[in-house]
Amino acid sequence: MSNANKVPVARILDAQDKELMAIRKVERDGNALVVRGKIFGAMPMVAKLTPEEARAALKLIDFRTFVFLMTMLFRRS
Repeated sequence: MSNANKVPVARILDAQDKELMAIRKVERDGNALVVRGKIFGAMPMVAKLTPEEARAALKLIDFRTFVFLMTMLFRRS
């Protein structure tokens, strides 16, 4: 099997670097953002983020964290 056929996966890890969630797809559904993946490598999950909840999440982020998020894509792992 070639790498071209592999589906990209983003992983969310816990404090011990164990996989909590494997995100397989992020898509739009109307005004919501839908995240599809598996929790703990086994349980399929579909999560929706509404505009109201996204605004609430932004209130949890201070300026330093916002700057970190904007530069995170350009950092090495």
